[in-house]
Amino acid sequence: MAARIYQKPRNAMQSGRALTDKWILEFEPAEARKPDPLTGWAGSGDTQRQVRLTFGSCDEAKAYADKYAIDYAVIATPQKTLKIQAYADNFK
Repeated sequence: MAARIYQKPRNAMQSGRALTDKWILEFEPAEARKPDPLTGWAGSGDTQRQVRLTFGSCDEAKAYADKYAIDYAVIATPQKTLKIQAYADNFK
């Protein structure tokens, strides 16, 4: 079973950085989702998809994966860039 470790991104609807310092270990999907013939909802028999573990640091997540022999890939966090502009720039 493979997993990915990444840092929780900031929600597009929030301006703060609350809970963005957490690292998440999430398992890769083992099988594709398929529509249920009765309801039409997408689903699969993969129960690992529901598991989402939260850690305080990347090293803690790696240590957990190593302890339980889980193959993992660390997804790098993109650089945070600030677009600094003055309010007066809106009227040029």
